[in-house]
Amino acid sequence: MRLSRYFLPILKETPREAEIVSHRLMLRAGMIRQQGQGSFSWLPLGKRVLDKVCRIIREEQDRAGALEILMPTIQSADLWRESGRYDDYGKEMLRIKDRHERDMLYGPTNEEMVTEIFRAYVRSYKDLPLNLYHIQWKYRDEVRPRFGVMRSREFLMKDAYSFDLDYEGAKASYNRMFVSYLRTFTRMGLQAIPMRADTGPIGGDLSHEFIILADTGESQVYCDRAYLEFEVPGEDVNYGSDAEIAGIVQQWTTPYAATDEMHDEKAWDALPESRRLSARGIEVGHIFHFGEKYSKPMGAKVAGPDGKDHFVSGGSYGIGPSRLIAAIIEASHDENGIIWPDAVAPFDVALINMKPGDAGCDALCEKLQAAYEAAGRDVLYDDTDQRPGAKFATADLIGIPRQVIVGPRGVAEGTVEVKRRATGEREVKPLDDLLAMIGNGR
Repeated sequence: MRLSRYFLPILKETPREAEIVSHRLMLRAGMIRQQGQGSFSWLPLGKRVLDKVCRIIREEQDRAGALEILMPTIQSADLWRESGRYDDYGKEMLRIKDRHERDMLYGPTNEEMVTEIFRAYVRSYKDLPLNLYHIQWKYRDEVRPRFGVMRSREFLMKDAYSFDLDYEGAKASYNRMFVSYLRTFTRMGLQAIPMRADTGPIGGDLSHEFIILADTGESQVYCDRAYLEFEVPGEDVNYGSDAEIAGIVQQWTTPYAATDEMHDEKAWDALPESRRLSARGIEVGHIFHFGEKYSKPMGAKVAGPDGKDHFVSGGSYGIGPSRLIAAIIEASHDENGIIWPDAVAPFDVALINMKPGDAGCDALCEKLQAAYEAAGRDVLYDDTDQRPGAKFATADLIGIPRQVIVGPRGVAEGTVEVKRRATGEREVKPLDDLLAMIGNGR
């Protein structure tokens, strides 16, 4: 993609409304455009990152056995009245009426709708376990939306819902999602720590928030430093073995880890001081077992092996892709801009032509662009007539992992300069060596 033909509205000044780093950098980098309080348009650069985040989420949900569907954004109030939540949810729910004066709502979540789908088709325990997920826009009328896409009114959510015959089956489904979340965040270059969360009036101990550590985090968290050394399961993890998955979950839930709300000073004091890690954190995912909360009032039951009907035991599992992008930026940036992890970067390479119009520079840039694209890499080719300093500032601001710099001197010498955005390290490489590395997928 040539930058001269790309829509990248860079802002030189920091917008006054941007209170935190991610909001500031997303606006300055031309990723989003604020349309109203808590409402944003995703511009081309931001949409590319959002798509890459969603692709990783889909791959890991599918790997864990979840099945993708797509449910509507507008829901009938009747379903929520069945569950008893319509009058209890509060002003965060946007309530509307259609032309026939029927009560409708813009969905803040989908437990009722997915339970209605389940009860319409599933009759036997032989069809269980079942886990259905979708990635869909949600709306919650926040009293004070702020921090850009970190806390907006309209946001993208991956929400999964599991159905099982009993608690033991539900726990196994919960564990699969737990491990899936570990893998999801690791693939995005994040170190997420599962922390026990409040289950509210439902009780039990099956609720975890996944927290990434960041200096600009919204809450205080406490954990054992052992988490920093844990190895996340690889692609070969066996989701078909409940025992193997349960063993992984046990390892990741045994050391101390708690948010401020769940912090236990006595347990914390019992931990050796050298192992205590107190930091700021950002929630990037939440998994939750709710049992029969929706199946009972909505009549979602199946025939069990004993021939009797059983209300199914459910759970819900959320990741906010739009919020997650802000969290990644909060955890990975410097004074010059965003530092994208490779897996979610909008482009893999920023190819910078220092002298557009020079025959040698133009020819070499086109050769490198073709080589990268043939190797399956996404390239943003800066062929604009901006000054070198402005080109470098743009490349640093938008955070593309590799910058490949082509200038007249390098063309004459048969070399190019390569910069790693994360470290700032620069290296002059012979052209043939770079082409060989590209061909080998490096």
